[in-house]
Amino acid sequence: MRGDRVVVVGGSVAGCAAALAAHRGGAGEIVVLERTPGQLAERGVGLAVHNERYDELRSVGYLDSQMPWIQLTRRRWYVRDEGGAGLGRVIGEMPFPFRSYNWGPLWKELRRRIPGAVEFRTGTTVDALQHGADGVELRTTGVGGSNRTEVFDLAIGADGYRSLVRTEVCAGLAAAPRPEYAGYLAWRGAFPLSRMTAADQRLWDVEECAYIVFPGGHVIVYRIPGSTGGHRVNWVLYTAPPPDLELSLDTPTSLPPGTLTDALHSHIAAVAAQSLPGYWGRLVGLTTPDELFVQPLYDFTAPRYAIGRLLLAGDAATVARPHTGAGAVKALQDATALESALRSTSDWTGALRAYDSERTAAGRAMVRLGRRLGHALVEATPDWGSMDGPTLDAWWQRAAADGGFGGRALKP
Repeated sequence: MRGDRVVVVGGSVAGCAAALAAHRGGAGEIVVLERTPGQLAERGVGLAVHNERYDELRSVGYLDSQMPWIQLTRRRWYVRDEGGAGLGRVIGEMPFPFRSYNWGPLWKELRRRIPGAVEFRTGTTVDALQHGADGVELRTTGVGGSNRTEVFDLAIGADGYRSLVRTEVCAGLAAAPRPEYAGYLAWRGAFPLSRMTAADQRLWDVEECAYIVFPGGHVIVYRIPGSTGGHRVNWVLYTAPPPDLELSLDTPTSLPPGTLTDALHSHIAAVAAQSLPGYWGRLVGLTTPDELFVQPLYDFTAPRYAIGRLLLAGDAATVARPHTGAGAVKALQDATALESALRSTSDWTGALRAYDSERTAAGRAMVRLGRRLGHALVEATPDWGSMDGPTLDAWWQRAAADGGFGGRALKP
């Protein structure tokens, strides 16, 4: 495989990791195609990586301590108390050994680790793709409308949940799979910690991930590194949309900052005021309209991760509900599995077969866990107010019974 050409469609975290895997696996020429012009580093939402998964990914060279992070140690569960004004009542506390990251700086560090010999083209859209037993032909449009037709020995689809590459991988299946809307939304926001008063900052410890639960949903809050220093507040609130939502959700979509309807703004404000303790409701309210976006949740995993000279990674392969705490981990693990497959086999057929066998099963397990946790945390919530520490621990053990919260261990 040395000397062969590899194209990575998509240049986000999954794409950067896939490019590193292809380079380390011996590919001769690598091209990354990213449709967004310029840098992706300004995206400022948070993600978390379990300490054990970090250790594994560090040992194989996909994460390291130079990537800005904050150590989280515990998870506190809050419910709104009778007064509703303060932090709320703590119903339980659990260990939470995770590192939190800011997506933008993490992407920037991964991008910096890609060797200079890798060609990274931004502002490039893949218009069409054809593949056969010996290669893949891509037609693209670049900046200024320039067109190209190129042939590669392998195409890696890291092009997200609306993946064009996945369409080709799944072509010819009797029942073409498609992402299924889960029935509820995630509102997300992130803003500088300095926007909170000093007194409010002291009430919430830097190592704490807060779960604030209410009938029909919850919000998760934790701190992440800032893009240029300091800390940011990162939160995600899950609940059903307002009944008058005028938005088709059959096809995967998202609402970026600045595009939310009045109904969505009103709904999140009402949830914050009526369902959250006052402290956390005020925190959500500190998010400005240009920092707030909505992510409808979908379930999907490709029935196969590879065919011919095509391969899927990251969200192009599996879209699971974020309750798993393992989305970024899954993308990085896909890359490590690809590198291992390339190093351990002498031809593309054997490499893709090995990758497909391992990662397809991992995708199915992740979707199962996401559905199970979504049911427990949003769709069929318990009587939170009646819980204490032991009952909450028992409930969580049932909800996460399949294992894999924070990501499953890498195969040795």
